[in-house]
Amino acid sequence: MPMPVFEEYEPAGDCVCLGCAQRRRTLARARAIPLRDGGHLAARGARRALVLATAAGVVLGGGGSAALAASAAVPHLGPVRLDGPDPGSPQGGRSPLHGPKGTPAKPGGLPGAPSAIRRIDRTTIINRAKLWLDAKVPYSMSEYWSDGYRQDCSGYVSMAWNLGTNEWTGSLDTFATRITKEELLPGDMLLFHNPADPNNGSHVVLFGGWVDGTRTHYVAYEQTRPHTRKLATPYGYWSNATKYLPYRFNGVTGGVTGGAPPVTPVELPATGSPPAVSSTFPGASKFGPGANNEYVTQLGRLLIERGGARFYPTGPGPVWSDEDLLATRAFQRAQGWSGADADGIPGAHTWRLLALRQGKNIPPAASTTPTKPATPTKPTTPAKPTKPTKPTTTPVKAGLPGPGGVPAYPGKAVFRPGQSHALITALGRRLVQKGFGTHYTSAPGALWSEADRRNVEAFQRAQGWRGASADGYPGPETWRRLFA
Repeated sequence: MPMPVFEEYEPAGDCVCLGCAQRRRTLARARAIPLRDGGHLAARGARRALVLATAAGVVLGGGGSAALAASAAVPHLGPVRLDGPDPGSPQGGRSPLHGPKGTPAKPGGLPGAPSAIRRIDRTTIINRAKLWLDAKVPYSMSEYWSDGYRQDCSGYVSMAWNLGTNEWTGSLDTFATRITKEELLPGDMLLFHNPADPNNGSHVVLFGGWVDGTRTHYVAYEQTRPHTRKLATPYGYWSNATKYLPYRFNGVTGGVTGGAPPVTPVELPATGSPPAVSSTFPGASKFGPGANNEYVTQLGRLLIERGGARFYPTGPGPVWSDEDLLATRAFQRAQGWSGADADGIPGAHTWRLLALRQGKNIPPAASTTPTKPATPTKPTTPAKPTKPTKPTTTPVKAGLPGPGGVPAYPGKAVFRPGQSHALITALGRRLVQKGFGTHYTSAPGALWSEADRRNVEAFQRAQGWRGASADGYPGPETWRRLFA
């Protein structure tokens, strides 16, 4: 019988089969990462011994049963649990940019030491991320794309930020600054690095904008199996809400100086190249309270394009809201319509004008904002006597205390979509103190939101009120009871 020749077989480092996935996790726990994955040289000897022992068992034992017995002795092997939409994305280590066939394009420098930050704007970051998305770059922790960046999650962010080196989750934060959830803007990143076991769970994604005004889901650009993807993702990352931390690249230009971050602005049509929207009316049932569909989002985008951006402080979304109602009504009134023709619910004619870019645009806020806030220098109820000078139902200057030190009620017009006011923050904090802050996903802010309305509604219902008395918009009596 001729002597068999044994050849050690090493599967690809990014093989996606269940056995290889479990093998990588087991080796990671044992600190025996393969050389190609950044492991130690001594680990290779242990693996070689296991391979030779298994092969010898096949020959000396006369068949596959011995090999099966040898392989079964490997500790910790078991079924691989797949976590649904979170596919897991192991990564490579730091390295320079690579040329053809994985060869270094330049001598290895000091990746991870951000000595020369390149300036870049948010639009460029997202457009660079879309290059891999359009090309469907396959995921790999050992292969490099034509631009020299490694095809894993940290290589993807390195590419989008144009770092000039391939970083990993343990070094990306040195190029960035920690921010809060409320400060997130397209081009920022959400990072989870597990220093105790970097290959087990560490991952990074690019933030592409909020999906809707609730800010519970965001658009994530990420490099994961099987290839680059863009997906609406629960904050911070599926079931890991607290582990993923927001960061802002130190080289990014532009930002916001106040107000709320936009919702997926990269999805809005570019000037001069709007997406094709059918002029065929989808039907009245697609709009109005309770509607939740793609046509509501399309309507919001069309209205923003026609001058209604001020009605959408957090961007359009699929759930029908007061923002949609007010923006649609403003567009209808801009056409000279009134009464039932300007009820804020789009009909066939409204939809056709929007889809075909016809009719008049929504004028500036000074002349048509339906919820025009009270002007501080003019009384809103001129028929009322001016005594006393501080009635609790008359809008007053923000922060002016009323009787007993309670902030004076600023008027119902303050509490409407698109309005920003210091007393909205005070209202939110008081709701939290009273135990009615369950709908806030973050600290209360100065911009009126659906979370504010729902929390106010819960408080009103707790008073035994129903119908119009529990609509979520605070009136004088709601205000009095809240601050009592």
